Amino acid sequence: MTPDSMSMIVMLLVMIAVFYFFLIRPENKKKKAMNDMRSSLKVGDNITTIGGVIGDIVQVKDENIVIEVGADKVRIEFTKWAVSTNNTADKAAAKAQEAAVAARKQAKKDKKNK
Repeated sequence: MTPDSMSMIVMLLVMIAVFYFFLIRPENKKKKAMNDMRSSLKVGDNITTIGGVIGDIVQVKDENIVIEVGADKVRIEFTKWAVSTNNTADKAAAKAQEAAVAARKQAKKDKKNK
């Protein structure tokens, strides 16, 4: 092999590695996180579907969920893959993050006052 062909092969391998680490791997992580979120849905969670429907889960089946929407408490059945976000879990995570920030600020303030 000539040095030119070797450098071309090396460049091709580098491009494949970059493509994997910047595109494929993050997408697989995102899919795994979405599957974990969908498998952890439970009755009482407030969710948003990929179509924008917001409601509370009243029944969880193997592959489907039933949610109540609106003031009339209309029940609609969706497949789990149609769930975009778990608003209940997102709010809990935001509260935990706010509490952690407040605790860090308080610790910093206490350290400064000593």
